[in-house]
Amino acid sequence: MKILVVGSGGREHALAWKLAQSERVTELYIAPGNPGTAALAGSRAGLKVENIAIKSDDVAGLLNFARKEAIDLTVVGPEIPLVMGIVDDFEKAGLRAWGPSKAASELEGSKVAMKEFLRRYNIPTAAFKIFDDAAEAHEYIEEVGAPIVIKCDGLAAGKGVTVAQTEDEAHDAVTRMMENHQFGKEAGSHLIIEEILEGEEISVFAFCDGHNALILDTAQDHKQVFDGDRGPNTGGMGAFTPAPGLMSEADEDVVVSRILLPTLSGLVKEGRPYVGILYMGLMLTNKGPRVIEYNVRFGDPECQPLMLRLQNDLVDICEACIDGKLDTITLDWSDDTAICVTLASGGYPGSYENGKAITAVEEAAAEKGVTVFHAGTSKKNGVLYTAGGRVLSVCAQGEDLTAAREVAYAASEAITFDGKHYRNDIGCRTEAR
Repeated sequence: MKILVVGSGGREHALAWKLAQSERVTELYIAPGNPGTAALAGSRAGLKVENIAIKSDDVAGLLNFARKEAIDLTVVGPEIPLVMGIVDDFEKAGLRAWGPSKAASELEGSKVAMKEFLRRYNIPTAAFKIFDDAAEAHEYIEEVGAPIVIKCDGLAAGKGVTVAQTEDEAHDAVTRMMENHQFGKEAGSHLIIEEILEGEEISVFAFCDGHNALILDTAQDHKQVFDGDRGPNTGGMGAFTPAPGLMSEADEDVVVSRILLPTLSGLVKEGRPYVGILYMGLMLTNKGPRVIEYNVRFGDPECQPLMLRLQNDLVDICEACIDGKLDTITLDWSDDTAICVTLASGGYPGSYENGKAITAVEEAAAEKGVTVFHAGTSKKNGVLYTAGGRVLSVCAQGEDLTAAREVAYAASEAITFDGKHYRNDIGCRTEAR
């Protein structure tokens, strides 16, 4: 089979790494890919691997390439091409693409549409109010006070949410998002202001084929930039799987019966059945699980440790999703724990400088149990450089979380670049509990 992976981050490196292990795959293309995906060449006898210089949001360019090369399956990593309708365009051209349609991708493309969907189907979430006028939003903050959550409507690379502890922080978020258009005029044209949920946050993923779903092993993300869940939200500073003891059996029942199934049936009812991976960002409150957000793709960095532990052939799963045959698949997981530590550029998620030389990646990756996925890197004359806010995903596997953390942090310390920043407490929530 010829496979095309769309994207260039750590998530896409992990997906390509997993797909490269499939004996069914003979040619693997990544558009645009990164130095890590390029290094997959030669990872298995008989496998051709090549990065393709087409941006992930160039849907027409990707479609032309897939036609020209007779690609058998396209696996879409990031949300932007999904929201743009890449799966619909490929299907119209008679090509198979794994991911939700443009209509189904609205669950992530518009937080307003997502919250209204939750309300239509009585799916548990935080109480909320929608605003299209900044002055009214400011007045509402004065009325209800803080702490409170401010969310911009459109895509913002995981940074469009502010958990405001004070009214000043809430007013500032409204100003940044709606008046100063921090994430673009369209993304900030509407705002959601919602109650703050207290509890433990967890990422629950499910493969979906429109009607059937398979829930993956549990994972937990760490979104804030600093230790102790302090500082602004990022795309994700680390994750681990499994996350034992987080959900009770009662919580699991609620996730299936009151969240997952109503979501799938509601989308079918509305003529937009969901195919691909559904990411349910949940808060486990004292009143049960509540939906914080939906994402229409794998979480990054949760994807990385999940791919390390998944024992199935990912090609088989993707095809079962597309063909409506997930009921023929049983997910198999390794018994170990996997953890991912994000190495970020100094200043991220704010401004940062690229072009810092990176050393010791290959040495760190050679250590037992370590896998390093590239996220924001470039390579010139054999030298690796930083090229993004999140630079590397340093992953490790161990017999338990303590062992995995020890290996991951030793590797994270060994890799060097100017301004390197990472959280030291990935996986420590279990100990805190």
